[in-house]
Amino acid sequence: LDTSRMKSNYCNVCNGSSTADEVVLNLGVNQSWDRPDEHYVIPIEHRIMPSPRSAMRMRDVLVSLMEEYEARHGRVPD
Repeated sequence: LDTSRMKSNYCNVCNGSSTADEVVLNLGVNQSWDRPDEHYVIPIEHRIMPSPRSAMRMRDVLVSLMEEYEARHGRVPD
């Protein structure tokens, strides 16, 4: 893997949808921790659209990573 052009971004919001041909993940950052306005809009900064097959591989990687994380640090609350 060539990571020379890789960019890293933080996100704490994720939602998604799907069609027969793709899975859509929308990612953004909720920065409303110091805003009293209950109607704060969370900007979506990135959209990832993998094929269903790639989405299944992503799921498997995330499940494995979270199992390892919880084994080291304890259960992540819901």
